[in-house]
This record gives sequence, C-alpha cells and structure tokens, in this order.
Amino acid sequence: MSFVPLGLWTNIALFALASAFVWLAGTRMTERLDAIAGITGMDRAFVGMLLLGGATSLPEIAAVSTASATGNAALATNNLLGSVAFNVMLIAVADAVIGRDALTAVVPSATTLLQGALSMIVLCLMAIAVLTGDVAIAGVGIWPTVLFVVCVAAFRLAAGYRERAPWKVSTGTPPAVVDTPKEADGPGPAPSLRRLIATAGVAAAVILVAGLVLSQSADAIAKQTGLGSGIVGLVLVAFATSLPEVSSITAAVRRKRYEMALGDVFGTNILTVGLVFLADLFYRDGPVLAQAGRFEAVAALLGLLLTGIFLVGLLERSDRTILHMGYDAATGVVVFVGGLVLLFFLQS
Repeated sequence: MSFVPLGLWTNIALFALASAFVWLAGTRMTERLDAIAGITGMDRAFVGMLLLGGATSLPEIAAVSTASATGNAALATNNLLGSVAFNVMLIAVADAVIGRDALTAVVPSATTLLQGALSMIVLCLMAIAVLTGDVAIAGVGIWPTVLFVVCVAAFRLAAGYRERAPWKVSTGTPPAVVDTPKEADGPGPAPSLRRLIATAGVAAAVILVAGLVLSQSADAIAKQTGLGSGIVGLVLVAFATSLPEVSSITAAVRRKRYEMALGDVFGTNILTVGLVFLADLFYRDGPVLAQAGRFEAVAALLGLLLTGIFLVGLLERSDRTILHMGYDAATGVVVFVGGLVLLFFLQS
C-alpha cells in the first residue's frame, strides 16, 4: 500500500488528520487503561508495558506485515529499528512535560527498572543478530525465533513482578499517584469495567487505522519531497510511527502515571524487537535479517545506549534539572543527536 500516487498536499492533509485522531485516541487509551488498572489492581508499570505499549504498537504491526509481504524487507527492518531510539527519547519529552522535577527521580517502581533492563537485553540481542547474520530453518530465521522467545519471556518475567519483588524503591515521600481512576467525562458514576474495556478497544482500533495512515502518508511525503533516502526522511517516518506513544506517554505523565509512561516506552521497544519474527514470517525471500546491515545494528545499539542512560537515571534518582529536563534526559538528547549524525554517515 503506497500513498505516493495521492499527491503531496493530499498526503499532508492525511498526515495532519491522522495525527489528530492518533493523539486523541492515545490520550483516551491512557485514561481508560489507567482506570482499568485502578479497578483491577493491576501494576500500572506492567499495564503501560504490555497493554499501552501493545496498543500503540498496532500501526507498526500492520506496517511491518505489509512491507514484508510485499518483499520490502529493508523498509520493514528500517521502520522497526529506526524507531527504537526515537521511542526511548520520548522519556525526555515526558521529562520536559513535568518541567520542575526529573522524571526518573519520581518513578517509585522496581518493575520499571526490570523493564529497562529487559529492554536492554533484547536490543543487545537484536544488534548481535544483525551483525552475525541469519540462516533459515523451515522457512523461519533462527535469530527472529530466538528474539521472539526472549521477548515473550521478558513480558512473562515482568508480569506480576510488583507482588513478588524482593525489594522496593525507597522514597522519602509518597508517590504522587492515587488509585482512584481519573475520568475526563465529568461528574457522575464511574464507568463499569466492561465499558472501560470496550472504549479502550475502540481507541486501539482508531490508533491502528489512523496510525497506519500516519506512517504511510509520512513515508509518501518523505519520498515526494526527495527526503526519503536521507536521515530527515527516517526521522519523519520515525516520528510518525511514534506519535501514538507520544500522545499516550504525555497523557500518562500529566495524570502522574509515571510508571505507565516508562512502561510504554520499554514495552514498545521489546515488542518492536519481537515484531522481527512477524516480519520474517511474511518475508518469503530468505531471512529478513539477512537484508539488514550496519545501519540497523547501530540503530539498535543507539536505543540500547539511550536505555542505559535512563536506567542510570532511575537508579541514581537525582532531581537536578537543566532546561526543564533531568541530567539523564539532557544527556540522552545529546547522544541521540550524535547518533543521528552517525546514522547519516552510515546511510550516505
């Protein structure tokens, strides 16, 4: 599916319209999942990792399946790994939304630390897989299968970790989070769990359709303006595919659901690595990772490095800020820009 024949201005209009729908749906999805977590007692860090991360990854699932089925393995792997570092940098965006405090200083959850570590493990394996190459057995690459199993194990390990964690993050003051669901629908009785699940499902469907339109129109705009082969085009498409996460993370931070925000980032990147298995299933011309190279490896390593920086921030819990961001977020911005420059030279 290509939007290039539609024309530049039509794609710009579609991009703007889809952006609005994705933003509204992502915000509504966060509100609904927050309320569901409050009613069911689920760990909000895990809700952000699995449910919110999964919902905001729906456009990538559709885009990767389409690209691989049509034989465009390069597009599938570039879109996946190109968005990994961009997703991590959404933590800096969330940090700027808070403004006064460093985000990593106000996340009182050991589950978040586990999620960050698991994300680093799968990104490291992703880089190793790209650099060592792959072979197929029964039509499926070995590395995508290994990555899929590791990703499933990561989610299994994170599930229920809060209840069985042998230690907890010590905080001087209680976290600014309450268990009472916050609803934006005005006064009146709180909606039932069934209604919350239904509306969350509708929001997920909107994210899927509008997010797919968003990524396809962004890719078409990049090609029509001559930016598709450059790093600017990569950033444009990465921004488009990450917009669902931007809206959901911003909404979570504004509701003081910081564990959900970080869980969304780490969960999305774990799912992104797992989607390589899906791409390999749909790609019929050999292992999909055989089409990847240094560019994709460095993109995965950049995401790994950025995750490590924020994990240090979570462990240090320093509340010092610069330019309305924690020191870790500011460092991440510098590293991210340097990584884009490196990717530019690798691509040229």
